Amino acid sequence: MKRVMQDERGIALAVAIFALVIVGALVAGAFFAGTQEQRVAESSRRLQQSFGLAEVGVGQQVARWDPDVNNVLKIFPPEERRVDTASQTGVYGGTIRKLNANLYLIDITAQDSISLKSGLRTASSGARQRVGLLARIKPLNIDIQASLTTLGNVDLKGQTTVNGFDQLPPGWLDCDPAGPPAAGIRVDEGTVNVQGAATVAGIPPVRNDTAVNPSTFTQYGDVSYADLAARATITLPGGTYQTAPTLNGLGACDKTNLTNWGDGINHGAPCGSYFPVIHITGSVVLNGVQGQGILLVDGDLAVQGSYEFFGITIVSGALKTSGGGATDAHFWGSVMAQNVNLELQSASGKATLNYSKCAIIQALQMTGTVVPMVSRGWAQLF
Repeated sequence: MKRVMQDERGIALAVAIFALVIVGALVAGAFFAGTQEQRVAESSRRLQQSFGLAEVGVGQQVARWDPDVNNVLKIFPPEERRVDTASQTGVYGGTIRKLNANLYLIDITAQDSISLKSGLRTASSGARQRVGLLARIKPLNIDIQASLTTLGNVDLKGQTTVNGFDQLPPGWLDCDPAGPPAAGIRVDEGTVNVQGAATVAGIPPVRNDTAVNPSTFTQYGDVSYADLAARATITLPGGTYQTAPTLNGLGACDKTNLTNWGDGINHGAPCGSYFPVIHITGSVVLNGVQGQGILLVDGDLAVQGSYEFFGITIVSGALKTSGGGATDAHFWGSVMAQNVNLELQSASGKATLNYSKCAIIQALQMTGTVVPMVSRGWAQLF
């Protein structure tokens, strides 16, 4: 018995060491599993945070859409913006790509705040997410069916021509072939008085349409005249103006000049792609030189001399023109004059109104805001 007891001496120490090893392994395994779970949860949180920032970036590009910039450049890089929160959750940046005249891809990549800290930039310390959104120009539903649309009577004198056959503005090389003709003059129940060498052309030359009413001039689908005026690039009081394209010191189009309304005569020039929305808050006289875009006049519009406008003109009062000078037309596109004072829509001298589908479409495309595509517009990019 004594020999057996001597052989088992020290077994308690061995069992204790073995137990410590097992317990240590279990504790180490638990710590490892916990650490991994924590890292996975942290990565998921940062991934979701970056994803949310990317969606914020896409939404802000749509909300802050600038037609003067985004509708012109084929690729526009949005500046990197830090999301304005108390915790400074991260930044986003990316590009806006113009796929065609009406379709855009907004490509935004976002990073959470941890991934921006140089000391912590490791494989597991931050996250990045990239989101793409297809957006299109929101159509402005202006009821254009003629070269001149009006309420009340129309008086044409001298060598005036109102032409409803589709015309391509001289030098505009990016237009489709001329389309089907529109009416020359579309009027409610008013009369069209043609005197001297004045002519009205179109199919039909004059259309009496009882559907023409005051809302034709003030409501364009879900957009009102006031809504469109609020989007104006240029707002000026009533008065007499000469408007012409101007360049800044770098040779680029000077869009800060309120009398620079683009360059429709030299469509390939720096201001040829500038189509502002112009809002005149009273009556205006235009006497040289040119403009393009969408012109909104709260009062009467009088055009004199060799003045040309390319696009859409909407007049709350009366339209009066005199003397075309050396130009072939005062207006390329379409004119809508509400004539709320029931004055005569008078045009005398060589004052041509040419219907131009190309000028109308480009004015709408270059001044429109965007909306996301209804289906298949959003995608997570990798």
